[in-house]
Amino acid sequence: MIIKPGEILTYAMVAISSLFIMGSVVHMMVGGLVSENTEITLIAIICIIDAIAIGFMARDAYLRRKAAAEQQPPQ
Repeated sequence: MIIKPGEILTYAMVAISSLFIMGSVVHMMVGGLVSENTEITLIAIICIIDAIAIGFMARDAYLRRKAAAEQQPPQ
């Protein structure tokens, strides 16, 4: 197995906390300056961008480990 189940749980916790923090940052930056609907839209857009970035990072980590595992001689 390339990525262990405990590692997957850790990555999932980091991803969820990252999304929460990004939503909170947007709320603190624009809360009260724009309408509530605009704030919710901005939070959604930023969280979607963050989720896409997290997905690309997870994919990259998987591909790098897979390539490293293929280069190691069998034991």
